[in-house]
Amino acid sequence: MALMPKRVKYRKSQRGKMKGNATRQNYVAFGEYGLQALETSWITGRQIEAGRIAATHFIHRAGKVYIRIFPSKSITKKPLETRMGKGKAEVEQWVACVKPGTIMFEIGGISEDVAKRALARVAHKMPIKCRLVTRRRSA
Repeated sequence: MALMPKRVKYRKSQRGKMKGNATRQNYVAFGEYGLQALETSWITGRQIEAGRIAATHFIHRAGKVYIRIFPSKSITKKPLETRMGKGKAEVEQWVACVKPGTIMFEIGGISEDVAKRALARVAHKMPIKCRLVTRRRSA
């Protein structure tokens, strides 16, 4: 089952604007390596789940995978060949709004080359360009 919120205050949301770069969730916080978005997009719950499965299958339970995004925005869609009007359509999917700079996935507890290859597999599942980033060392 795809990711979705347990409950929301309002079932249907407006589309909104996704301009600018990410000001939060833009650094590696939990693992050693992260997958950073380079474009603006909606990432669906199915795509997030596909990335999670790809990462966990590749590392064979050796490390830990952290998912930093959650699909909390509802997207509605009217059925095909339906006339306009009659109100807003029903919720079809849930998405996470991702801005450039957002860390989407993190991996920790494994070597660098394995983490790079695992995150490359996750990047193939994402509909946007991504890059691998490492944790900043505070010294």
